[in-house]
Amino acid sequence: MLVGYARVSTTDQNLTLQHEALSAAGCEKIFDDTISGTKMDRPGLAKALEHVRAGDTLVVWKLDRLGRTVKNLIDFTEQLHTEGVGFRALTDQIDTTTPAGRFFFNIMASLAQMERELTIERTQAGLAAARAKGHLPGRKRLMTESKIASATKLLDGGMAPADVAKDLGVSIPTLYRWIPAHGRP
Repeated sequence: MLVGYARVSTTDQNLTLQHEALSAAGCEKIFDDTISGTKMDRPGLAKALEHVRAGDTLVVWKLDRLGRTVKNLIDFTEQLHTEGVGFRALTDQIDTTTPAGRFFFNIMASLAQMERELTIERTQAGLAAARAKGHLPGRKRLMTESKIASATKLLDGGMAPADVAKDLGVSIPTLYRWIPAHGRP
């Protein structure tokens, strides 16, 4: 049995094109969502996964309707494969129910793994180069040494912590992170 899944990100978008393509492909049942692809909780996809059984094939119009990252897609299709469920992406011409489709998907998995490892190497090299130049990674500190000195002076002078934080343009938790409250009046 072919089970279809369609997704659009916003209510302004239309599911008609995907529904027509899935029906033309022979899907007997179609589930859909109107939700961002970054959201993990997709009720329509959950229903489709509950509906498919070993020997069935989950069909999507395009790969990006299912997931945002290659790793996410590979993990998802591996889960389907272990449950005996095939996977097809119509416009991308991927069909894991065939030996050639599984081969193509395994090559994609290898490329995704290599891409992840190269990204990590480049990131680490970039951070090392920045540190060598004296740059620290991350956001700049809100509380500079002069702000800490000013805050200490104002607090010692009896100004309320909320007022000191407001004057310095920081939150009260940030103020207390840099100038602990204990020992102050």
